Amino acid sequence: MHRIVFVTLLLAASVTTAAPSNRPNFLIIMADDCTYNDLPLYGGQNAQTPHINALARRGLTFNQAYVSSAMCQPCRAELFTGRYPLSNGCCWNHSASRPTVQSLPHLLRPLGYRVGIAGKVHVEPASAFPFDAVAGFDSNCVRNPTQTHNLQAVRDYISTTHDTPFCLVIALVEPHVPWVMGDASQYPPGKISLPANLADTPMTRRHFANYLAEITYMDGQVGEILQTLDDAGATDNTVVLFTSEQGAQFPGCKWTNWNTGVHTALIAAWPGHFAAGKRTDALVQYADVAPTLLELAHSESVHAFDGTSFARVLKGNVSAHRDYAFAMHNNLPEGPRYPIRSVTDGEWHYLRNLLPQELYIEQHLMGGGRLNNPYWATWVGIHPKRVDVYDKVKRYMLRPAEQLYHTTDDPYELHDLATSPQHQEIKARLSTKLDDWLKSQHDPGAEVDTMEALEAARRGEHLH
Repeated sequence: MHRIVFVTLLLAASVTTAAPSNRPNFLIIMADDCTYNDLPLYGGQNAQTPHINALARRGLTFNQAYVSSAMCQPCRAELFTGRYPLSNGCCWNHSASRPTVQSLPHLLRPLGYRVGIAGKVHVEPASAFPFDAVAGFDSNCVRNPTQTHNLQAVRDYISTTHDTPFCLVIALVEPHVPWVMGDASQYPPGKISLPANLADTPMTRRHFANYLAEITYMDGQVGEILQTLDDAGATDNTVVLFTSEQGAQFPGCKWTNWNTGVHTALIAAWPGHFAAGKRTDALVQYADVAPTLLELAHSESVHAFDGTSFARVLKGNVSAHRDYAFAMHNNLPEGPRYPIRSVTDGEWHYLRNLLPQELYIEQHLMGGGRLNNPYWATWVGIHPKRVDVYDKVKRYMLRPAEQLYHTTDDPYELHDLATSPQHQEIKARLSTKLDDWLKSQHDPGAEVDTMEALEAARRGEHLH
């Protein structure tokens, strides 16, 4: 069970006395709303991502990395603070963390780091996330089209002329909707292979092709950023992390606790320090990143985290990290309340829908409008003979109280085993672990997913 722990990173004297100049830089590159297994690195059959693939060839790829909430703001708050949504206060999209929460700027600046962010920020309040603002990348994820990026400010921030190390987050806005960037002609709709959890309609294919083009556009940005790092002569002393955030704005991905929502891509590269071209099954999640960076930075400080450092996995000293990864979803303000909690051990995934009597509705995906894609109407308006499409609509909107999936064999989680007699022991084990986590987080359950709780958080008044 992962409780909030006080992590004291005690390293050998020869390391702890290292001067700040000997500490590595950190560069975190985030995609926005990119389903992990739409990337070729994780089995995606369509997208062309030569730069991400190249990074993986010189780094360590995590097969089992997770966010604790498949929405932009909560997962970013988790990444930057090392704390779960209820712990840092950001339990809903478009809300806020507690004003007193500490994040990467608070954690790394005492060690001599400059800590900045370029692109999409989407965390609040500023007191909890006092990053240096670095220009050059669009901060608006729904702009149409995305503003042209310029790497000069990034180049200045990472320049070796500085006498202090840097931690820079570059948060890209692709492939978040609207899917308008890149060259969609590379992906003829009739020739692409749709993921198994999507209904096969002509409009779904067109929009998925546009989404694939944005993935390739995002990959080009990754290549430019890494080239800028190399041109600055900083590659050898920089820990590079690439992650895909949560799943895309397709049914069953973003805003859900299914595998294609909470499973994220993660690559870690540091020449001469991390294995190159290798993969690991070590289970990690975003809450583990901040304590990992602190350990790599030779910190002796004590901080409150929900996560723990996986630096030993990165260095090849161990092959495993945590036993379980946890997730929560609160649907407000994206749609009517629909709280979900879940736990995975990397093989089996147990989900608990706290209000199963309600229909699941997500207004952006299902409601149409200027920034939303109208393919959902082609799902619900399909010919009655298309039972395959009806089943996907039913799966998305009408969910049982408990779900269990053997994710290793069923990554799109289409085969619910919760009522299978031979799987009751597995379900009971995961259910108990989830209960332990909920207790450790003081999670009151469905009452979190209310407008009263959301509005209180926006005012800086949280549940506990």
